[in-house]
Amino acid sequence: MERRRLVVVLAALTGVLALVVIAAIFLGSARLSPADVLAVLTGRTDASRTESVVIWGVRLPRIAAAVLAGGALAVAGAGFQGLTRNPLAEPSVLGVSSGAALGVVVAQLMGPASGVTDALRLTIFGFAGALAAGVIVYFIAATGAGLPVQTLVLAGVIVGLFFAAAITVVTSLVDINRLGGIVHWLLGNVSAIPPRGLAVFAMLGTVGFWLIAGQARQLNVLALGEEAALQLGVNAERLKLRVFVGSALLTACVVAFAGPIGFVGLIVPHSVRMVVGPDHRLLVPATLLGGAIFLLVADTLARNVVAPAELSVGVLTSLCGAPFFIYLLRTRYRAGL
Repeated sequence: MERRRLVVVLAALTGVLALVVIAAIFLGSARLSPADVLAVLTGRTDASRTESVVIWGVRLPRIAAAVLAGGALAVAGAGFQGLTRNPLAEPSVLGVSSGAALGVVVAQLMGPASGVTDALRLTIFGFAGALAAGVIVYFIAATGAGLPVQTLVLAGVIVGLFFAAAITVVTSLVDINRLGGIVHWLLGNVSAIPPRGLAVFAMLGTVGFWLIAGQARQLNVLALGEEAALQLGVNAERLKLRVFVGSALLTACVVAFAGPIGFVGLIVPHSVRMVVGPDHRLLVPATLLGGAIFLLVADTLARNVVAPAELSVGVLTSLCGAPFFIYLLRTRYRAGL
């Protein structure tokens, strides 16, 4: 029954994602008629023409990047929430995104990212920063009773501010000619990623997703509490380490390739949970597709609302996420969570 429900939910979300992808292909600041777009997609246009360059060189790679980034952030949020058993856990709220951003900024100062090795370097440095931030938040917030909402949020804010200040210090040492690009990246912007970089993103993202999705059943048990999990044969410490590493890796991938984009990991898991329930066997794969849909819609709006200029997709997600966060904080807090 659960498998059948999973298939139905994933099929529906895949259909929605396909529709959003099609819309994103046809929409953009470059005014291409539907006939031109169809001609490019069916191979009836020369590859050197402007229309082909726009579709194959800009829009489709950017759509792929948005899909990967949205899915990764959403699954990371679901992983952090399951790990901490806290409804407000999310990479940007926990300061993990800021830690990853500091690592990536340091890596950027070592040289531009133009190849596979450079892409791996950015991700590794971002992963190290994300791990450091997450560990610090955990040790600050952890008590004998678990991870209280107020303490976790405050610890995440403090750690995030610390890493943001460190980023400011580091960027103040950057040459003025490179500063504009770093600031643009820090706002959170999805852009077309070269094929090799996109392959690295997809590969590392798959590893992060596997680390979390492979522990879905154990996360359900962990929701009962660590003592209950141990009695049911679940190694809680090993489970927490695996999920934490997976969530940090997903966050680092997104920050390395698109910058720190906030609140996707908060909005999407909660929205999906309202539909499929708290079972992580359903929640994690559904959240993957839901995050891809959400960020692709946000990026498509960012590309078209003020065309030919662009809004930062990170700004749009924050505009959506801040009210959502306040709603959760008030309702969950009143409910005693």
